[in-house]
Amino acid sequence: MLQAFINIFRIPELRNRVLFTLGILVIYRLGFWVPIVGVDQSVLAENADLATKGGTAFGRIVQFASVFSGGNLAQSTIFGLGIMPYITASIIFQLLQSVVPTLQDLKKEGASGQQKINEWTRYATVGLCIFQGWMWLTYMKSASLVVPYFAEGGTNGLLFYVSGIASLTAGSLFLMWLGEQIDKRGIGNGVSMILTAGILAQMPNAVKWVVENFNRSTTSADAGQIGLAGVLVLTAGFVIVTAGAIIITVAQRRIPIQQAKLTRGRKVYGGQRHYLPLRVNHAGVMPIIFASSLMIFPSAIFEWLASRASESNATSGWWLATTDLLAGSFQIGHYPYVVLEIVMIYFFSYFWTTVQFSPDEMSKQLKEHGSFIPGLRPGPRTAEYLETVMERITYVGAGFLAVIAVIPTFVTSKLGIDFMVSQFLGGTGLLIVVSVALDLVQRLEANLVMRNYAGFLAAGSDRAGPRVRSARG
Repeated sequence: MLQAFINIFRIPELRNRVLFTLGILVIYRLGFWVPIVGVDQSVLAENADLATKGGTAFGRIVQFASVFSGGNLAQSTIFGLGIMPYITASIIFQLLQSVVPTLQDLKKEGASGQQKINEWTRYATVGLCIFQGWMWLTYMKSASLVVPYFAEGGTNGLLFYVSGIASLTAGSLFLMWLGEQIDKRGIGNGVSMILTAGILAQMPNAVKWVVENFNRSTTSADAGQIGLAGVLVLTAGFVIVTAGAIIITVAQRRIPIQQAKLTRGRKVYGGQRHYLPLRVNHAGVMPIIFASSLMIFPSAIFEWLASRASESNATSGWWLATTDLLAGSFQIGHYPYVVLEIVMIYFFSYFWTTVQFSPDEMSKQLKEHGSFIPGLRPGPRTAEYLETVMERITYVGAGFLAVIAVIPTFVTSKLGIDFMVSQFLGGTGLLIVVSVALDLVQRLEANLVMRNYAGFLAAGSDRAGPRVRSARG
């Protein structure tokens, strides 16, 4: 592996791409030191910390946003919204391509149609940035997190909104532009690389928490400390869950495909046997993203109802008890919360797979290329078989996603470990990091093998440099 890293820097083009990507990521991290004008950063960070530890709805928003923005919604910098508005707009248009005929026609046009869809996606990103920025600034103003000069109404309040929304929108659009530059001149998927950098940037804080709260004599986490056994459990859990995430990410269900024979003159073409790979986790991280984002609303609604019931003197006792019970039941780690999250993960797994995977279209393509599944007639019978197989493997993939999503919640609520630490044991962040890391390794491997260098997955003695071919070829 060390020799493979050395080989990367021996190739000028690949070396420049890697260094360019690292430079872009450094610029991305520097933006988190530029705060928004008018926000009391110390008070905001204190409130976010208390909300996160208390498991409130605002704490859930901060935790969810930290996965996609590097944790800086609690600091309210120009990159506070992160790359999430662009990802949301891309997901929306990806879903609309399955139901809107205009987008379907543009998709069939190839590169020119995709360029038009990307243009509309950027416009939608601007709208989402303005809307999300307005909501975030409104919350900070209502929670008295703004400095007194901008807390007043009139011109000062308008200036706070204009400058804040402009800063957050410009920050997200700049991150979108950085991602496109990585796609053109760097290595890897630009948006995914920026997303991964924001997640990994929290790892030093997680290690710091473990070091500061380590106590060799501690046997439980009730006091907010962790002992030697807890550190070993965390380390083993991180290794096991990461290995499982890698396995389920690359796992495939191979469907045998037979190519029909074609006779031309005295020669016979085709007749080859190959496989149709179906990913076990076809939906990727989308079900966890949808489920985690929507799980914020039940806790927020029930907390609001409970607060309104407690403030009202005319509220009956049964309504007050019911709202308090519901607000407590949908906190992180409680049984109703976990069950509802698992149900939503399964629902969105099948929903996303249904949108992205079309058995009828795949069966049609197999028939057009003269291929078929042995024992099945081309057409509706093949489509029915592919749909049945995908339903079964989606059930397994959704179960894995549910386990991955529940692990951080269980560790935080039952073992008393901070969410910043437990999120590296599962959840959306871990799956994103694993997927991006595998994609990056495959891209580097392809570049090395294309230039006759041994890559990360090569097995042999030829690791020092390019293979030398004889003059005879």
